[in-house]
Amino acid sequence: MQLYHHPMSANSRFIRLLLGEYGVEYDLIHQNPWDREAEFMKLNPAGTLPVLVSESGAAICGIYAICEYIDETRGTMMRERRLMPDYPLDRAEVRRLIDWFCVRLDQDATKTLVRERVFKLDMPRTNGGGAPDSAAMRAARGNVKQHMRYLNWLAGSRNCLSGKSLTAADIAAAASISVLDYMGEVPWADSPQAAEWYQRVKSRPAFRPILEDRIRALTPVSHYADLDF
Repeated sequence: MQLYHHPMSANSRFIRLLLGEYGVEYDLIHQNPWDREAEFMKLNPAGTLPVLVSESGAAICGIYAICEYIDETRGTMMRERRLMPDYPLDRAEVRRLIDWFCVRLDQDATKTLVRERVFKLDMPRTNGGGAPDSAAMRAARGNVKQHMRYLNWLAGSRNCLSGKSLTAADIAAAASISVLDYMGEVPWADSPQAAEWYQRVKSRPAFRPILEDRIRALTPVSHYADLDF
């Protein structure tokens, strides 16, 4: 398999973690989200990340399609390690939380902060590069606080985010939080239950490659790779 990704794409990290949890071997291909390269556009005319190319060469685009594909081709054989529950209502809750963190949080905060603090440093001005928008970042940071209150409530009221055991919901949330944490944008002091939950998730072996990610233009905060933060 091949995974087209960017290390600061939260949704790309979500798929990397899913593949890692199931022990799937794959090759990472770096793709800048603002580049509209013809080869990549043939795989995904929408031009969005992530894109998973299966062993047969078929391109699977978007988190929902990729997540379901991984579950149907790998998860069904993992028994108690499967990251999607067996019961329909439990699966619905997992999907709701995936949407919350991969879509809503991404739109409310993550995408804006990554664009302003990371992407604009590499993007040509014709693609929107330049000085960061302080007003946009201020609004995004306010949204992070709101989302962290909800995550803190989830982590404090459930063993794992969607219920008793680890699911793709935890993986999706941790992927999104890891991008914000890299930039030092998570108010951990105000979210002790969320911090304890995240510490457990990022201690998993599948998380190690994520914690090794480094961006040329931005050094992570000191506790980013610390499992005991």
